[in-house]
Amino acid sequence: MSQEVFLETKLLSSLVKVFPGKELNCREHTEGSMLGNEVYSFQLAYKWKGPLVKNVRVRIESELSPFITVRKVGLIPSEMPCYADHDDNVLSTEPGLYPDILLPVDGEGLVFLPYQWRSVWITIEPCNLANPGSYPVEIIFEIGCGEVLAKRTFHVRIINANLPKQTLIHTEWFHTDCLSTWYKAEVFGNRYWDLVDKYIKTAVRHGINMILTPLFTPPLDTEIGGERPTVQLVDVQKDGSSFRFGYDNLKKWIDICLKNGVEYFEMSHLFTQWGARHAPKIMACEDGEYKKIFGWETNALGKEYKCFLDQFLPSLVDFISKNNLNAKTWFHVSDEPLLEDMEYYKRASMLVSGHLKDFPVIDALSGFEFYKSGLIRKPIPSLDHIDAFLENNVQNLWTYYCCGQYKEVSNRFFNMPSARNRILGMQLYKYGIEGFLHWGYNFWYSQKSRYPVDPFSVTDAGYAFPSGDAFLVYPGDNGPLESLRMEVFFEALQDMRALSLLEQFAGKAEVVKMLEEGLDSPITFKRYPKDADWLINKREEINSKISEFCR
Repeated sequence: MSQEVFLETKLLSSLVKVFPGKELNCREHTEGSMLGNEVYSFQLAYKWKGPLVKNVRVRIESELSPFITVRKVGLIPSEMPCYADHDDNVLSTEPGLYPDILLPVDGEGLVFLPYQWRSVWITIEPCNLANPGSYPVEIIFEIGCGEVLAKRTFHVRIINANLPKQTLIHTEWFHTDCLSTWYKAEVFGNRYWDLVDKYIKTAVRHGINMILTPLFTPPLDTEIGGERPTVQLVDVQKDGSSFRFGYDNLKKWIDICLKNGVEYFEMSHLFTQWGARHAPKIMACEDGEYKKIFGWETNALGKEYKCFLDQFLPSLVDFISKNNLNAKTWFHVSDEPLLEDMEYYKRASMLVSGHLKDFPVIDALSGFEFYKSGLIRKPIPSLDHIDAFLENNVQNLWTYYCCGQYKEVSNRFFNMPSARNRILGMQLYKYGIEGFLHWGYNFWYSQKSRYPVDPFSVTDAGYAFPSGDAFLVYPGDNGPLESLRMEVFFEALQDMRALSLLEQFAGKAEVVKMLEEGLDSPITFKRYPKDADWLINKREEINSKISEFCR
């Protein structure tokens, strides 16, 4: 009997999540288009209906083969996929295995498990090295000495146009202490710097162009009285009430970032999270001893910390200026201050404002009332609180989401459909958003950093956040392993850039009109099409209109 009798296959878009025990009721996706410098992904799902088979090879036959990567979509456990009061735009509320990690297809190939749907993730990245035109991409499953189990063909059309440069400033907070902990790599040792390089390279390839820079160990998601491993880049020498500063490690960090294409440096917060009441952990050499000189025990508004800042910030600004980083540098005061923190935040802001008057200062917050106080020049409201800022015409607006934005708005938890992840690009375009922030590029600790976790098995930061909130990448043996959530978010950024290109030809009003054509209501951050096919078809329509202008 032919092996094909045992194998069912289905070509799918990147927006389908393939669960092993669920039937695939979505339509096949057998063709698509892309711009010359774009990254395009699709999937080939397969279900084996016979005894277990190992060492299945995946082979690509296409003129585009040099530009194609094949990875298998791995399953990752989720004990906490959502909160109890979730909305209905989810795929499942059950704990279990979710498709997320993208793994290389190594020499042992694929394993065909009986009666389970699985998929391979196929990425086309021609980097402007392929001529415009239509290309068949043949995907072949084979075993043994070339016995073919299945052969499917996807057709991709490369359009004679390029995505413009990304203008959105995008940061996903990079936690280098998590690198040191997982890989047992000494901070500032050769292995540490090699990992920093690789993780930044992957970040930039996915549209992350701003990097959280740990001047001192960032005071983020840390239990009051607790500490995270020291990763401060600035050397401090304390002599009584006088301080001297060394920037060798900061310079090395900046050089790695610039080499990899980082455009902006987001200096770590100068005060603790949720209130600005304390100083971050700061280590210094004093009388020959390396020790902590500031931390939870430090009153953020006390004269000792003020004395330190009055010496440190002018020195740092001088370093920034000498390295031509003035236009690339942004600062934080304290993350997510609440209304009851306003007085502390105000006084903390005043401590640094004179030194940082020439730099943008950004902080995440939710309340428009806090912004109205005038304390934050560039607020970052969460997606579910952005309406008040838009209604009041706040210019050059940023936004963010985290675990708290799980109703109505876009997000990227394991249990959410990929369309809910990708729609953000079109929303950011429509509203002209300047920047997007998320806190978890690689947070592999429990909530409040009490202990490290294994991100391959603990995906909720110790029953704290729905799976998918805390990290986008997994720690591979020699660098990051990407998630399908990361790839889909990058597709959202590419959608935004494609819309910007079309705007150059047709004007923004016409582009937004085209985007919303046929919808019952205009696109907002809370109201938007939820169907994956709508997104795929709309992007094809955008490409078609671009191609009309770029024949």
